[in-house]
Amino acid sequence: MTALIEARGLSKRYEGSVALDGVDFTIEEGRILGLIGPNGAGKTTALKAILGLTNYDGHLRVLGFDPYRQRPELMQHVSFIADVAVLPRWMKVADAIDFMEAVHPNFKRARALEFLARTKVRPDHKVRQLSKGMIVQLHLSLVMAIEAKLLVLDEPTLGLDILYRKDFYAALLADYFDEGRTIIVTTHQVEEIEHILTDVMFIKDGKIILDDTMDAVSERYVELLVGRDRVDEVRKLSPMAEREVFGKSLFLFQDPDRDHLRTLGELHTPSITDLFVAKMRGESA
Repeated sequence: MTALIEARGLSKRYEGSVALDGVDFTIEEGRILGLIGPNGAGKTTALKAILGLTNYDGHLRVLGFDPYRQRPELMQHVSFIADVAVLPRWMKVADAIDFMEAVHPNFKRARALEFLARTKVRPDHKVRQLSKGMIVQLHLSLVMAIEAKLLVLDEPTLGLDILYRKDFYAALLADYFDEGRTIIVTTHQVEEIEHILTDVMFIKDGKIILDDTMDAVSERYVELLVGRDRVDEVRKLSPMAEREVFGKSLFLFQDPDRDHLRTLGELHTPSITDLFVAKMRGESA
């Protein structure tokens, strides 16, 4: 596959604090990457660097461009949905669509109207008449209507109810990913995006502590559910994490002997959320 984004030794400091600490990563074309980390981990800084919104040290290329020095050229091929939608309150929805069509050569009016048709937002509405959730829906409809090689989503469904969030991610797969674009998404609602990801990256304190495909994660990590009579025996195998579930103990292992574990209890595939929590606590320890 072709590398869409390449970072080598990518670093960023803010007044003595380290936001990115010499990280290396490659994101290939046609992938959906979940960039996951706690608050202050470096996610936003990484996205800003990729989008050319901040300078940095090290090597970074996005679609072959230096994002900070060639941002105008890069943004012809990138679509970005921020976690906060800001639109003029006096503007009508139809005016917003007209504006986008006038300023962005890759904006598709028909696609925007198709997304809006799934909501209660109407072209004659003014922004001030819309609820917070409806403004987010309008914002998503406008940005998703831009045909781009790279789509960056930063908490895209913040403020939306669960029904629309599910519809949004279904539309993301059906209407966007089918065309072979690359998607980077960050969210604290990890369980809602796990089923659409092809790759996952965990970041903590400016360092990448996991960077792998979802298939590889399923192969490398496993959970073992055992009764209390087996707990001491399993602890000797040095699990990554342990927690109680309905009176039993659930252990998380990395690169284990699965055949041996099967003799001790039930094997399960860990969720990305559980793996993330274990990795964060392990790094802290």
